[in-house]
Amino acid sequence: MAKYRCSLLVVDDEPYILSTLSALLGSEFEVLTADGGEAAQRIFEKRDIDIVLTDQKMPRMSGVQFLEWVRRNYPKTVRLLMTGFAELEEAVDAINRAQIYRYLFKPWRTEELMETLRTAARTYMLERSHEQLLDQLRQLNVELEKRVTQRTKELEETNHELEQKNKMLEKLALTDPLTGLPNRRAMDRLAERELRRRERYPSSLTMGLIDVDHFKEINARYLLPGGDKVLIDLTKSLGGSLRTVDLLGRIGGEEFMVIAPETNMEGAHVLGERIRTTVENTEFTYKGEIIPVRVSIGFAVAVDGVECEYDQMKHTAAAALAEAKNTGRNKCIYFTMPAIPFEAAG
Repeated sequence: MAKYRCSLLVVDDEPYILSTLSALLGSEFEVLTADGGEAAQRIFEKRDIDIVLTDQKMPRMSGVQFLEWVRRNYPKTVRLLMTGFAELEEAVDAINRAQIYRYLFKPWRTEELMETLRTAARTYMLERSHEQLLDQLRQLNVELEKRVTQRTKELEETNHELEQKNKMLEKLALTDPLTGLPNRRAMDRLAERELRRRERYPSSLTMGLIDVDHFKEINARYLLPGGDKVLIDLTKSLGGSLRTVDLLGRIGGEEFMVIAPETNMEGAHVLGERIRTTVENTEFTYKGEIIPVRVSIGFAVAVDGVECEYDQMKHTAAAALAEAKNTGRNKCIYFTMPAIPFEAAG
């Protein structure tokens, strides 16, 4: 059994040649025969042919014409031409036009013919093997590109999900879980940001601390759920008292902070009274029972042109709040920077 068993189409108009070559080559090749170019074309249309060996001198269609047709329509087929010694010019024409692999002289020498066909078979198989490897390589590249694309997409989705989770975690780290307001850490950042902006664009700035009066008594009577309900409703009341540019946060327990950009002493007075009276006039309830809620407020006001730092303003607002609580509660105390008291009682 030959290692390379290719299909071989022998084309010749002499039956003796066809039978002789079939017998000679049948042990190593799958031999098919045709008695002319037209018959050979019909075979090509029905199946693939690896190697074609054709005589040059044939009626109606010469070997060169037939091989030229093969080259155009079945370029992968290895093409060989048999020609007589007197037809060298035609052999050259075959090489130029049909781009044949080899040509053989008639009458042929068996050893030369067998070696030529074996070499042609090896060449064909190597070329097919090379093409298969290239196809496999292309397929592997396609699959690799798909995997890379899919992996890239997965990584992008994972990164996006991670970014969203990080943003969520950061938001949670900066958000008071009960009221949904910015917490102390977030308000510290927001205040520092407003102070930096004020350095670039000088203007007045007001910072206020708001504390619920007698909140321990509310907690003692209505317990933690009642106290939480008051703080949640208070958040809504405070939010409704502020401008859209104002910032509100819960910085601990029953204490809230408000930052009011571009707000001078007059604006702070209006803001403070609006907050105090809105809370006073809001009906707070828990389990159907009305809970009276009042707040004390301390404001630190930095007018345009006065330099100040966050800690200074926060301490000043805390001092103002302490004075509001110590002098009767349910009132607003306003300190300018540096701290100069101004009282507005409820």
